[in-house]
Amino acid sequence: MSTTRPFGILVIAAAFYLCASASQIAAQTKVSTEPGATFTTLQSFNGKDGRMSNAGMVQATNGNLYGTTYFGGAKNSGEVFEIATGGTLTTLHSFCSKGGCTDGEYTYATPVQGTDGNFYGTTYSGGANGNGTVFEITTNGTFTPIYNVCSESGCPDGNYLYAGLIQATDGNLYGIMDEDGANGGGTIFRITTTGTLTILYSLCSQSGCADGQYPAGELFQDTNGSLYGTTADGGANDDGTIFSLSIGLSPFVEAQPASGIVGATVRILGTDLTGATSVTFNGTTATFTVVSISEITTTIPKSATSGEVQVMTPSGLFLSNVPFQVLPQRSGAVRCPTVCHAGHNQQFLSSRE
Repeated sequence: MSTTRPFGILVIAAAFYLCASASQIAAQTKVSTEPGATFTTLQSFNGKDGRMSNAGMVQATNGNLYGTTYFGGAKNSGEVFEIATGGTLTTLHSFCSKGGCTDGEYTYATPVQGTDGNFYGTTYSGGANGNGTVFEITTNGTFTPIYNVCSESGCPDGNYLYAGLIQATDGNLYGIMDEDGANGGGTIFRITTTGTLTILYSLCSQSGCADGQYPAGELFQDTNGSLYGTTADGGANDDGTIFSLSIGLSPFVEAQPASGIVGATVRILGTDLTGATSVTFNGTTATFTVVSISEITTTIPKSATSGEVQVMTPSGLFLSNVPFQVLPQRSGAVRCPTVCHAGHNQQFLSSRE
């Protein structure tokens, strides 16, 4: 039975497309939903090129969008795809292409692009042990499993990789496994881009699982450096928890959006921005206004180039979590309100909005 329900997140792309993964919709159909809003179908999956995309997409530094499907592809075990904002789709990898599905199969998660330009993602099945994988894939489709879940008897590393990964400011990847681990309630882990995994916390470590169990969804790194997440069960009322995990990562600032043209307005989020004395884009000074202890507004200055955003405050210098991308000025480009500039690459309905 086919499904017509859309899944995943929306992403506002640099080419001003509002894009989302969905299945079973007619190719290039346009539906006007209200004045000024036009819906465009960029791709209709047909099974061979993927089926049932449960995750959203991410826009890479090359401007293209990347995502996954749960089924479909050459082996009907899901795939990783690339699609241009104009609608040209390319299958980068079909899961279960290796004997015994040692490359993994079935994924619910959106891949994350690392600072090295490669993508990292998860499967919840397949791999050397049949329990899922963490994988790396390049923009040209070179695929490498870097970790096999349940690598030891009893799965002390955890099991069921439903969620995707994030890359924190230390360059490592962080994620959760839904079950198993030392107490059977799931784990929070760190993994390097070369595949060395470390368990940071095993859920259900407290009496009655007061700390929660069965973590769900991707982790989130706040500008204070700590990681935040949720569990589906456990806690004081056995209805799940919201948790934070401090692992000694330094505070940082986050530019929203993380790219834009010269003159565009940018919000900078942080934890202690009161009294800020300077804002620079890769060394070029910008004018700015301190809105609150956690927010600065600024504009991308002339002559700015892509690179680190730095904010000097009385408590110290804060660096951006990712390099800011200064986009070329397009002929006839229209400057929009703050949150829809060209190059806006944050997830729609972000928890910071």
